[in-house]
Amino acid sequence: MVTSFNVPRLVIAAPSSGSGKTTVATGLMAAFSERGLAVSPHKAGPDYIDPGYHALATGRPGRNLDAFMCGPELVAPLFAHGAAGCDLAVVEGVMGLYDGAAGRGELASTAQVAKLLRAPVVLVVDASSQSRSVAALVHGFASFDPQVRLGGVILNKVGSDRHEVMLREALEEAGMPVLGVLRRAPQVATPSRHLGLVPVAERHTDALASVSALAAQVRAGCDLDALMALARTAPPLDCEAWSPAAALTHSSGRTSASPASEAQGSGGDAPGNGHVPADLGGAPGRRPVIAVAGGAAFTFSYAEHTELLTAAGAEVVTFDPLRDESLPPGTAGLVIGGGFPEMYAPELSANEPLRAAVAAFAAAGGPVAAECAGLLYLGRSLDGKPMCGVLDADARMSERLTLGYREAVALSDSALARAGTRLRGHEFHRTVIEPGAGAAPAWGFTHPERRVEGFVQQGVHASYLHTHWAAEPSVARRFTEAAAARR
Repeated sequence: MVTSFNVPRLVIAAPSSGSGKTTVATGLMAAFSERGLAVSPHKAGPDYIDPGYHALATGRPGRNLDAFMCGPELVAPLFAHGAAGCDLAVVEGVMGLYDGAAGRGELASTAQVAKLLRAPVVLVVDASSQSRSVAALVHGFASFDPQVRLGGVILNKVGSDRHEVMLREALEEAGMPVLGVLRRAPQVATPSRHLGLVPVAERHTDALASVSALAAQVRAGCDLDALMALARTAPPLDCEAWSPAAALTHSSGRTSASPASEAQGSGGDAPGNGHVPADLGGAPGRRPVIAVAGGAAFTFSYAEHTELLTAAGAEVVTFDPLRDESLPPGTAGLVIGGGFPEMYAPELSANEPLRAAVAAFAAAGGPVAAECAGLLYLGRSLDGKPMCGVLDADARMSERLTLGYREAVALSDSALARAGTRLRGHEFHRTVIEPGAGAAPAWGFTHPERRVEGFVQQGVHASYLHTHWAAEPSVARRFTEAAAARR
């Protein structure tokens, strides 16, 4: 059922990466939250780290809107799901305003997300090395796509009062409102490493202080009333809010998962064919326990994954491989997502009781879904430190960054997906694992390059590929069914 959904909203974009989108978006979220507003935080693209800061700023889960991995048709429904009941939604863009999936035009760009959400855009401009030229820059971004509504500019890294006057005069000539001016303030910068900002879970106290400082900077430099007035100009969205329960119902029996893919058929009562055990979602204590790795080493996850597992009938319990020496009681399924295990290899290795428990669980055929960091943790070693030894593979840091969207097809039946299932995903790592694929590979990449990758053995599905299960909820159902079968 299509309904009209309306919440004031802004998309925070920039001409390029490094302009200050995260600073402004997080600061705005925190500043508006301090006013007592319920602020819904969102991030365009596949980034896991920025949403952690958004969550600190708002007290709500940071959610991603990825038109490549989930398909353009899911952007508005996923947004409506996250923003339900809120007073304001702030969407932080990705890269430059018009940058998207390589070779795919506007697909997965901030501009496309803004159009799908019918949201006004605020352009954050790094003004540190320009004055009157800022008007030409902004004019170009405002006129490039008439369907993108550029509602104003926030000037970042402004050097002085005189600099600010020159910038304002230039933008006044261009007819573009200046909604904020932020001076250079390195004291509120957040630390970064090889894959971006340091995740919140690794520096929680300092991160709280950073978010508070960002809120103060934005509060002092931005016209919050004008920004809220701009947000209120967004028209209603005609869409049905995404829900995990409805998504699972609609995905029943499906086995292919790209946004434009066709169903592959089904049969029998194997996990993933739409057959739901009668006891799933039933009486308390009968829900299979799915343990999800968390803590500082495993910070990458999408909120919708846990919601889908819960809707599929699982009891989701978080554990920390850095501290917990055993899996949660009754664990019937294990999810180990992404993060930075290379930063904690000695500590992860030192937790021998948990490594042994994970290895025993996998050896007994327990369903395990591992992405990127999870893949490294399941290997024999990481930078020479012993890991769980589930996979006959060794991982190490490298100088090369592997980054980009992928189109993939499952090559082997697993607890996560049936062979033939198609998914779009994302790779983002500076490690290599040797060998890169097992005797039964997890995925065959079909775009932008052709290669096989990952491991499927017994109940284990391990791969570098990050996926968003909202694109194919049947994987959450299939995994929950596999866990239920082990109780």
